[in-house]
Amino acid sequence: MEDVSLGVPQPLLERLPDDDEAAAADMQQAVASWEEKLNRAIEEADDDREAAGRVLEAIDRFEERYETYDELVPELRAWGQSPIYALTWRTLYADVVAQLYDHEELAEHLERERNARLVQDGIRLQDL
Repeated sequence: MEDVSLGVPQPLLERLPDDDEAAAADMQQAVASWEEKLNRAIEEADDDREAAGRVLEAIDRFEERYETYDELVPELRAWGQSPIYALTWRTLYADVVAQLYDHEELAEHLERERNARLVQDGIRLQDL
């Protein structure tokens, strides 16, 4: 399986306040780290299915973080705080997931693995 390539979309960086370059650097560093870890997981996997499983676990974590930031936005607004950082990190997590699915070879394996997990979970639920 080919390595994945991830990045921070420029429009997302442009939403950040102009006087805070640290947030943009943090996002770029985080995405570079995720890319490195995902590519290492893909390389260390014995086959494409195992690689897809590892990437799918990362996608699940990204989706959980997306939900966390999504829940934080109204709370920040209620306290009179700007939710811009929560919004940009939330959007970044969603974009990274989309970027992973944009890799054609990986996307096919991710769909198969996700479907296999759904079937496996369904079988376990029937056994209860």
